[in-house]
Amino acid sequence: MRIYSILILLCLSLISSCSWIQFPSIHKVTVQQGNIVNQEMVSKLQIGMTMSQVQYILGTPLTTDTFDNSRWDYFYSRVDSEGRRSERQLKLSFDNKELLKSVSGDFQLTDADQTAE
Repeated sequence: MRIYSILILLCLSLISSCSWIQFPSIHKVTVQQGNIVNQEMVSKLQIGMTMSQVQYILGTPLTTDTFDNSRWDYFYSRVDSEGRRSERQLKLSFDNKELLKSVSGDFQLTDADQTAE
């Protein structure tokens, strides 16, 4: 009986310590969070647009500043099944009349749109 116990412990330690044994991995899904915003959507924006027009094009912002409603943030994060992470962000600022004043982040307005003041 004692020899069987020793053999079982030896086999278990060998199996658990062998890194060359490949067990099937668990299926991992791609995780997307935030607002999907692309350059085509941002190109539709023009300086001087109202907040509602901007929201119609880009959707509801992910975060708005609690103390200053004139700043909207759009954030998008994607982690694929292999663990590679990509992030995109867009920050919009509005003036006192709630008109689009500036765009910054990973996307930019085209030159024609920036002169449309």
